[in-house]
Amino acid sequence: MRKTLLLALSLLIMPAAHAALPQAVADEPLPSLAPMLKQVTPAVVNVLVKGKGQVQHPFFNDPNFRQFFGDRVPEREVRGLGSGVIVNAKQGLVLTNHHVIAQADEIKVRLADDRELEAELVGSDPDSDVAVLRIPSKDLTAVDIGDSDKLEVGDFVVAIGNPFGLRQTVTSGIVSAKGRSGLGNRYENFIQTDASINRGNSGGALVDLRGRLVGINTAIISTSGGSVGIGFAIPIKLAMSVMDQIVEHGSVKRGMLGVIGQDLTPELAKAFGLDAARGAVVARVLEDSAAEAAGLKSGDIITKVDGQEIRNFDALRNAIGLYREGDKVKIDYLRDGERMSVKLALGKSTLPGAASLDHPRLNGATLRDLPEDHPLADQLDGGVLVEDVERSSPAAEAGLRPGDVITSVNRNAVNSLSALGEVLENTEDDAQLLLHLNRGQGALFLLLR
Repeated sequence: MRKTLLLALSLLIMPAAHAALPQAVADEPLPSLAPMLKQVTPAVVNVLVKGKGQVQHPFFNDPNFRQFFGDRVPEREVRGLGSGVIVNAKQGLVLTNHHVIAQADEIKVRLADDRELEAELVGSDPDSDVAVLRIPSKDLTAVDIGDSDKLEVGDFVVAIGNPFGLRQTVTSGIVSAKGRSGLGNRYENFIQTDASINRGNSGGALVDLRGRLVGINTAIISTSGGSVGIGFAIPIKLAMSVMDQIVEHGSVKRGMLGVIGQDLTPELAKAFGLDAARGAVVARVLEDSAAEAAGLKSGDIITKVDGQEIRNFDALRNAIGLYREGDKVKIDYLRDGERMSVKLALGKSTLPGAASLDHPRLNGATLRDLPEDHPLADQLDGGVLVEDVERSSPAAEAGLRPGDVITSVNRNAVNSLSALGEVLENTEDDAQLLLHLNRGQGALFLLLR
């Protein structure tokens, strides 16, 4: 019985066919991940970043400080450690997290064989927390890409990275859950695992027992700062989709369905006369959108996208976020209890009400002319209303908030979107923006850099 059990365990975690069998003790094979790890670890790298960032302290955001001292906010040198995964050896492409390189002026990659290489930032996407680096492609080893859609809760996985600067650290666990969200990114569909993930593991590899990459380690939930067995990884299907667009376009051009909605709760399901409470309720269809052209209406309940079940509105946003502008998708939905479907081409990814302004400092902000019925309209000579700010976007990270009213940029008065656009046309993309804002009952200067 004992011999049969050991043999079963060995077969359960046996690596790919080309890997050697584990060593034997007393003529009985023992399970080991070592043969698989020898194939994978050369593809996992250490990412070293250096840059400058503003000192974060409430004092420097005080309006009185800004009024008398302007925008002279102290800076400090920022150094960071993270991990990355070589996914294309011929092109030298490395996947990591956006938050690993967000403040970097200089990026280096240290390989498993101790080579240290200068890395080029091909591009990054804060909405999904994915970044792509390029390094010289000589003598590199890439990891095999797996299928994150086929992962199931209970599958064994291994996390590889450089936690706390400790290079090539391996931890193992299982897939604890799938489809997790609520961690702060706009597009979230995390794999949850109890394999230990700590600071420095960000951007590292989550692989299955055959050494195939199924996720990019990203975040943890912890009260101490260390792993408590709740870690999260970006599914490799999502990460590779983002990478392909970054390599092709330099940025991500997501398709847009054009609906604003909410989760189908048990209460709403009862009100709609439905038995199941799974789906995304369409609360509003945006004008001139793909959804409007396809005939979707407020009150429709979207249940599937190209056959993929939609549990809630987050799942709908994530599903659409995998497609590019112009891609055709099939939408299954319920209308008055009747099952319906439509095939449509996704539109351009633009938030409702967004201005046609293109400046990296304002990415993620939805801007409008100050409405005539706004409480501040009688007090101000026009302005630009910040209607919405995407989570984890450059605008959000700089401190811009929904409800702010921009009245000047770099000491140039702006009383409309067109005036703001004229100022930005004469401003370099890498230049700082000094905004004067009305926020609530007060006013302040906000520096975007």
